[in-house]
Amino acid sequence: MENNNIQKKNHNVFYVGLLSFFGGISQDIFSPILPIYLTSVLGFDKAVVGIAEGIVTASVNFFRIVAGLLSDKFKKQKPIIFLGYFLSMIARPLLVLFTTVGGVLGLRLLDGIGKGIKDPAKDVLIAGSSAKETRGKSFGIARMLDTMGSVVGPLILFVLLYIFQNSNALYHKILLFSAIPLVITLLLIFKLKELPKAEFKKVEAIGTKGKFPPSFYVFISIVILFTLGNSSDAFLILRARNLGITLLEIPLVIALFNFIYALAAVPFGSLSDKIGRIPTLVIGWLAYALVYLGFALATHAISIWFLYAFYGIYYATSEGVSRALLTDIVNPDHRGRAFGIYGMVVGLTTLPASFFAGFLWDKFGAPVPFYFGATTAVLSCIALFIFSRTLKKGNI
Repeated sequence: MENNNIQKKNHNVFYVGLLSFFGGISQDIFSPILPIYLTSVLGFDKAVVGIAEGIVTASVNFFRIVAGLLSDKFKKQKPIIFLGYFLSMIARPLLVLFTTVGGVLGLRLLDGIGKGIKDPAKDVLIAGSSAKETRGKSFGIARMLDTMGSVVGPLILFVLLYIFQNSNALYHKILLFSAIPLVITLLLIFKLKELPKAEFKKVEAIGTKGKFPPSFYVFISIVILFTLGNSSDAFLILRARNLGITLLEIPLVIALFNFIYALAAVPFGSLSDKIGRIPTLVIGWLAYALVYLGFALATHAISIWFLYAFYGIYYATSEGVSRALLTDIVNPDHRGRAFGIYGMVVGLTTLPASFFAGFLWDKFGAPVPFYFGATTAVLSCIALFIFSRTLKKGNI
């Protein structure tokens, strides 16, 4: 009986990861060509592109909170996940038909809502389908499959661009094709198993039995500090170009990063189960500090390849492990909103972080924002160490 229960839980982790895999394929087929389509084919100003992506970011962050609240209230994850992928499946191919600014912005809003509402529910399923002793590994498996989608997606896009390169409807065909992986996700959702209600009544988290223990707010505060130095990865691309990486090499560099990230996600997730979430996070944030220091000091294009590969280690030791730590801190009946708040905080903090990075680059030169990011990462590691010591003493 116990073995059957473990198999059901592993089943959920695998299928949530598979959903993310096909969702990632769709995203990485669609997103690289969208700015070009909007400006070159529809003739929109770049400001419209910026507004469209701003709408997506804002809607994702807001609806993560909404989805988290719905997840905790109704204790049902599958309908929320289905709705999220369904909205994205509609919004992306419909860009072929809607060619006005209002129509495009409305569809980007719809896609942002879809992206925002599915993630907290998926995280709740992974958390509730994992024993505490293997939770880091479970989130690592999901992140690995998600990231592999980000390796496969650009390769499929390359093939589609090659096949349809002489077609007048090149972009239309790619936009329509991006819906196919999302159709697969909708079918896979029926393979998921809802968590039993008893799972939400467990009290296994660190701290108090209230909605959120003080440790949750302390951890979120540390994440804000770290994220203030963690600007958009677009600055890494700009720095790579600044050092001589060609336009054709950029997708290959990013594919290398995603490949290393995917390979390392499960091992580092398992490591967090053995040595603890916070020590693993410290490893990841120190890796981030070294990468950003490397981007600041780099003088040759070849170094970018090594730095991007090492950057995959940071992602492998932070994305899934942070969510596993949140799961440990927050009780099961409030995990949905906890994941929603976490995602919203990271998303909203990235906006001023990116603005400030751009300001530092323009005013003081390309290396300066990377020095700043490395510094905030080291300070965040110190804060994590203090947080860990306080947790062990039971003071929060």
